[in-house]
Amino acid sequence: MEVVIATGNMGKLAEFRQMLAPLDMTLRVQSEFNTESAEETGLTFVENAILKARHAARISGLPAIADDSGLEVEYLKGAPGIYSSRFSGENASDIDNIQKLLHELDGVPTELRKARFQCVLVYMRHADDPIPVICQGSWEGYILEQPLGDNGHGYDPVFFVPGMHCSAAELSAEQKNSMSHRAVAMAKLLEELKNL
Repeated sequence: MEVVIATGNMGKLAEFRQMLAPLDMTLRVQSEFNTESAEETGLTFVENAILKARHAARISGLPAIADDSGLEVEYLKGAPGIYSSRFSGENASDIDNIQKLLHELDGVPTELRKARFQCVLVYMRHADDPIPVICQGSWEGYILEQPLGDNGHGYDPVFFVPGMHCSAAELSAEQKNSMSHRAVAMAKLLEELKNL
């Protein structure tokens, strides 16, 4: 079975490939179809994931899986949230976003730096699927005062994982893919896909 992944993010794609390995699925990326990404005009992770999945299914003619994920920081009233990838502006780099986040939290004590990663995964059988599969996962932690580690992507270097006593960027891919927000959502999605 061929499925298109609605992302151009190679870090996410690597995670998808590893996590979806148990299923007999050929994963294709949206960029193979020479199209631009869907506009993320939704106001929630769920809305944006649906927009992306529907767009990818329409342009590819294949079933699609899309994810919308981001970081919510309690002190910042849930920001950067759905704007995580463009927190410091359009086409922002991971480093730009991390620097802005650390600037916003400058001087904020550890106990007020609670944060969580959120992930919503959507599977659509076709572009007009009226009942897409929607799975959600979250991952609790804290924002560090400086980046640590070289693995992962996005905000991983500043996301402290309490149970592991390190940043998400200090975890191996296997460790991260067993406990992250995406891992939780993906485990739910795998169960749903087995029953389709």
